[in-house]
Amino acid sequence: MLKKISTIPFKDTAEQAAKLDAVIAECTPDVSKLMHVMQEAQGIYGYLPFEVQQKIADGMKVPLEKVYGVATFYAQFALSPKGKYAISVCLGTACYVKGAQELLDELSAQLGIGAEECTADGKFSLTACRCIGACGLAPVITVNDDVYGKITAADIAGILAKYQD
Repeated sequence: MLKKISTIPFKDTAEQAAKLDAVIAECTPDVSKLMHVMQEAQGIYGYLPFEVQQKIADGMKVPLEKVYGVATFYAQFALSPKGKYAISVCLGTACYVKGAQELLDELSAQLGIGAEECTADGKFSLTACRCIGACGLAPVITVNDDVYGKITAADIAGILAKYQD
């Protein structure tokens, strides 16, 4: 699945920048620690925006393309922020044949975002994922740790209403 780059402006704090600088300094010049630095950066920021990738590339003295290549190759890395409520729609075979695409379409319409995006207010993010291991409940969505199974597009508004705070 193609990863989208966030359209939400990047916000950095002095504390976050200092933490990332310390991680980079600890690992430079050992390029074999690039993945570790990226994992730590994602832990600090929650995702890997362009600005963070550039800082890692500069600090580790590697091309930006290498950092971006690692970020887009491994599923563990996100290029866009996750919302307070991270919604995942399972598109595994069982869920897909039972209507998961309609769920994704309805969530996208109601939230005004596509898959791998976050609402401008940072409240919701939407991800399409592969099998989450709840095939007996197909189709399934998760909102953070809450699991909703055997639902239809008509159920989406009620589910989202539970997270309006």
